[in-house]
Amino acid sequence: MRCPPTRALAVPGAKRPSGPVRRRAAAGYPLPSWPPGAQTRRMADMGAFREAVVAWAAGGPGAPARELAARLPVRTVVLLEGPSDAAAVGALAAGRGRDLAAEGVCVLPMGGAMSVGRFARLLGSPGLGLRLTGLCDEAERPYYARALDAFHVCAADLEDELIRALGVTRVEDLVRAEGDLRALRTFAHQPAQRDRTEQQRLRRFLGTKKGRKIHYGRVLVEALAPDRVPAPLDALLAGL
Repeated sequence: MRCPPTRALAVPGAKRPSGPVRRRAAAGYPLPSWPPGAQTRRMADMGAFREAVVAWAAGGPGAPARELAARLPVRTVVLLEGPSDAAAVGALAAGRGRDLAAEGVCVLPMGGAMSVGRFARLLGSPGLGLRLTGLCDEAERPYYARALDAFHVCAADLEDELIRALGVTRVEDLVRAEGDLRALRTFAHQPAQRDRTEQQRLRRFLGTKKGRKIHYGRVLVEALAPDRVPAPLDALLAGL
């Protein structure tokens, strides 16, 4: 029998959790409880490894990445197309009380699916010998299939998966709560958008401003009920 998700208990006099934490509690996820400073240090170390790998893939020296891989407990790298995917994966992991850096998992946005082969050669068996997995859009499946043995595919892209999981009305409520409803309505009335469905317009809207996809990658995941997480994202995290 599946046990119900743990919910946070109200403590008299305690400070009310803010934004993202409150949304995770309301959705039924347990609240994380890491020692003060420990998670920050782990994230900084994993961030340094991630930056060293990106520099290496761009033609820089490989020694910094090798040294950090030997010093840190890195065992798995999740290869993602961009930072909005990384924001979504990070939000889901945090919502489930997981510290991926402590587990030796590096979430690495590559800046495009066409780079997956290069990163796989550096990080997989030909290079550092780390376990590799990833998440990609359906259109980018061929690039991932040539480079990785195990990865997960979104039907169109992750934003489309999240909008379908939440429903158009709920996503619009979140857009309103984030102060972007006026911008959405202006966008929806553009001639190029009139023949698209509401779901298609929402998906397009998320990519119309720098940083918006990253922001909503986190916001939409935090709003998901535990049993409404899109299958590719859920399977990715479960396999880590």
